[in-house]
Amino acid sequence: MSKAMVELSHQISAGMLTYPGLPGPRVTTESSGGQSPLIDMTYDIARVDMVGNTGTYIAAPNLFHADGADVAELPLERLLNVPIVMIRAAGIRAVGPDVLGDPARLWGKAVLVHTGWSSRWGSPAYRGPGHPFLVGEVADALVAANVALVGIDSLDIDDTSLPTRACHHALLGAGIPIIEQMTNLDLVPDTGARLVALPTPVRGMGSFPLRAVAWTDYGVDS
Repeated sequence: MSKAMVELSHQISAGMLTYPGLPGPRVTTESSGGQSPLIDMTYDIARVDMVGNTGTYIAAPNLFHADGADVAELPLERLLNVPIVMIRAAGIRAVGPDVLGDPARLWGKAVLVHTGWSSRWGSPAYRGPGHPFLVGEVADALVAANVALVGIDSLDIDDTSLPTRACHHALLGAGIPIIEQMTNLDLVPDTGARLVALPTPVRGMGSFPLRAVAWTDYGVDS
């Protein structure tokens, strides 16, 4: 079988806009023009200084619950080769449970919410207070449906104009990771695709950038 692949992560670059109130990443050269004693070539080693909520990132239970798993402890079965169910919510700011459909179709799936907000990526408007979010009842329904993880192509899965983070508390409290600030969800089919979403397994981190990819088998190799 051949595979169609869709990139779901924004690229990270020095000084890029990131989560409001947090510093942007710094990409510098740690060692330049050195020569390895083991190989006959020069090399450059770069250094990245960034917060966990940079670009497209995953939130682990430890972000909100001190005794929860950090990104290094997330179960691989929630991150690798997980069937995707797409939720279409473009044009809806407060996404309610009515968009989920039959809860049985969500069982064990990676539920990705397409809002279209990623089209504003890189602009001040992206980080504004008008971003789409899920209402708390959606998170409760997703927990009840035993989903593997939840992703969204918006700034935050919760309404950042409020001091509470109902979806974070509910989902992370149930051990369900959250991926925020995704992209290209319009290119992912409603069903039939699978997700790979792997962060670097850094101990002690409640959130960390990741490379997320959706892929779909199609056709027969000749």
